[in-house]
This record gives sequence, structure tokens and C-alpha cells, in this order.
Amino acid sequence: MKIELDYVKVGDYYLPDLTIEPPPDRSLGKYSLLRLRHLKEHRPIVWAELVMDGKLYAHLLETEDAANSLLDSMMPGMAKEAGATEKLKACDPMRWVGLMNCCKAQVEEIIFAELIYQ
Repeated sequence: MKIELDYVKVGDYYLPDLTIEPPPDRSLGKYSLLRLRHLKEHRPIVWAELVMDGKLYAHLLETEDAANSLLDSMMPGMAKEAGATEKLKACDPMRWVGLMNCCKAQVEEIIFAELIYQ
């Protein structure tokens, strides 16, 4: 394997002309930061490959988008199954909040298993 690099003369020295991936237009969210931490701690080779290829931020943003869309698509069905209706929200708001928190925790467990910690 042969790697070819371009060099730039700085003073009396030739330094490799390396470029860094520009930061993303938007910030990383909860799920992308969890994925980043998992990659660094448990999958260092995959993390290094993504960094070297310049695809780390794209991968993290893709993970964030997939996790949020999965959350948005699964929450209404889980809430309906749990019985968290608008009527319950009006009658017993604390019970409704508890049910919604339970549903979100269940959906996040699915997201963690399928997207974050794979």
C-alpha cells in the first residue's frame, strides 16, 4: 500500500498538506453523542476509520436523524397501546406524564439496541 501526500513548504521545511473535515452545519444531539462515545470506547477501529476517511460527522448526523425519526414514528403507537390519551391528559395529567415517560424509555431502549450500541 502506497500513500501519496502533497507537501507545502513552510520556511525551510516541507510539511504534509493535510486537511481536516469541516465541522457540520448543525450541532450533534443526544443520540449522536452517545454513538460517538460508544465508538471511541468500544469500537476504536471503526472510530479511527471514520475519522481517517472524514466520514465521522456524517455518520453521527445520520445516526441522530435515524434515531429521531424512529422516536417520532414509534411514540404515537406506544402511547396509544399504553392508554395515554388526550382524555387521560385532561383528567389525570400526572398519570399521563408517567405513561409517556415510560413509552419514551421503551422506544429509547429500542433505539439504543438497534442504532447506538451495535
